[in-house]
Order: sequence, then structure tokens, then C-alpha cells
Amino acid sequence: MAKITAGYFPAMVPKKAVAAERTFDRRLVLTAALAGLATSACGALQRGRALAVPAPAAAAAAAAAPPPPPNPLEKGLLVGFCGAPGAKALGRMTGDLTEASRALRRQIEAFPPGRPVTPVVELIATTVHRSPGEDGMFRSRCEDATVRDYLDAARALNGLLLLNIQPGRADFLPEVQAYERWLTEPDVGVALDPEWAVEPGVVPGKKFGRTTGAELDGVARYLGGLADAHHLPAKVMVYHQVAASVVRDEELLRPHKGVSVVKVVDGIGSAAAKKATWKTLMTTMPAQVRPGFKLFFEEDTRRGAGLMTPADVLALSPTPAYVVYE
Repeated sequence: MAKITAGYFPAMVPKKAVAAERTFDRRLVLTAALAGLATSACGALQRGRALAVPAPAAAAAAAAAPPPPPNPLEKGLLVGFCGAPGAKALGRMTGDLTEASRALRRQIEAFPPGRPVTPVVELIATTVHRSPGEDGMFRSRCEDATVRDYLDAARALNGLLLLNIQPGRADFLPEVQAYERWLTEPDVGVALDPEWAVEPGVVPGKKFGRTTGAELDGVARYLGGLADAHHLPAKVMVYHQVAASVVRDEELLRPHKGVSVVKVVDGIGSAAAKKATWKTLMTTMPAQVRPGFKLFFEEDTRRGAGLMTPADVLALSPTPAYVVYE
């Protein structure tokens, strides 16, 4: 049984080797589900704008951040659930966040002992849509209240909050910068999802989006600057990859002080298919980047296949530093 690290926050105030067609079909179904999010906390299509900074009184009432913690990736393992309000299709971190957090704890307990585990709450903060919205970017952003709820859930777990960005036709950097008020917190990082980063003229879900190492590097440089300016611990920056075509020129992602980067392989399907995707995508991972692995409770277990166990995942080479479940 893995032990959740007690050191990340000492005092808290709770408040593809898988066939491309199969993966693409799943994405089409998901975008159809996302189209129904227009009235959810993360779904109102809006003009691109930075999130409002809460009033001082509201900020004081929220769960206070503790002193900057050490980097949990140095010696430990991250294990997380992803999700968004009112969107079961996006993962299990939805609905009653207290109950979802209990489920995450139970999942963490299934991991072998030996490495301290930091829980991760990965909120789909910028959500892709099939309709363009007022600014034509095919995405919407979470309200501050939603980010606060998910940050409180992460802090109650002594964990991290990652803001997942599905940018649609927008660029990654301005979408990340829209959450700067939250990224100046010591326990908030980002997770970039480039399969949803589509080019002009492309509707999300019609084909895979993509990014470049240079674009990822721009985000990493920005996060490193925030960490330095605000005396923060290293920012965790995840980028997801479902297929080789989704990230080009990956070598252009350079090391940056104050940023810990993780590449999460999002292959879908049987254990054999996921391992083959892993092997392929690990070959292009820059030396300074840590590996991560994503599992899908439903998609990975269709046709009677069993979900890879924590021991199976940790037996991969190189050993994942972040394991996330959808």
C-alpha cells in the first residue's frame, strides 16, 4: 500500500500503438459530450480574457496556502484523477469532490509501498468545444470559483492542482497566462493537451491537434519566470501526448529553472497497445523531462480487457513519475 506523502503540505485548511481510428472515434464521442458543457462552470463560451482576481475578502476566506513545499517529483510519485464540473466524460474528479477525493485516496493505496505519493487533482480548466464561441477559439475557461473549489480539494489531499488546457484554436501561452492569478500559488501547475490544439479552419474532434517543442518551451519559460518572481517551488508542467504527430520538434523544449516537466503518454486500449505507444513516444522525450502515464477506466477495459494495475504501470521503463486516471 502506497503512503500519501505528509510532507508536501504540512498544514492544510480543507474547504499510439492503439489504432488511430479507435482513438479518434473516442475523441469524436468526447467532443460530442463536451458540446453539452455550455452551461457548466467550465463550459460557458466566452471571449478570451484573463480570469478576474478575487476580491481581498474572498481571497482571505479561501483556504490559505502554506509555505512553499519541496518538489514532489524529486523523490516521489504523482498519482491523480482528472475531471471537470458536470462532465463525467472527462474523468472522475467531478460531482462531489469530497467523494471523488476519497476514491483517489483508495486508488493511491493500491500502489506498491516504497515511494511517497503526492495526490494530483487535474482540472480541465480550459475546455474545448465544437462550436466557436464569440471569439472563434472553440474553447471556454473555468470561472474563478471552480478553480478555487478544485484547489481546495487538492489542498485537502495535501496534493497538487494541475490546470488542464484544451486550447481549441487558441495558443497555449495566452491560455496559461489567463490563470496567472492561480499559478502564483505554490501548489498549482498546468497540464497541456495538444491533441485539442487545432489549426485555423479545423474543428476540434475532426482530427488531432498538435503543438511544437518551441511552443511548449515558451510555456515552460513563462512558468519558470513566475516561480522566480514569486519565490515559488518548481512549477509542474505536464504535456499529454496520444500519438507521435501531436508533438513535433520536441527537442526544442529546453530545461528551465523553476519548472519540472512531465510528458504523459495518453495511449488508449489494451495493455499491449498502451505499452507499444509508450515505447514509441519515449524515444523522443527530452532528457530533462520526466515520464508520465495515463489510464482510462472505461476505454482501456472495453472488450473484456483488464485495466493495468499500479504494479504494471510502475514496471514500465522508464518508471513513470506521474500516473493519471480518467
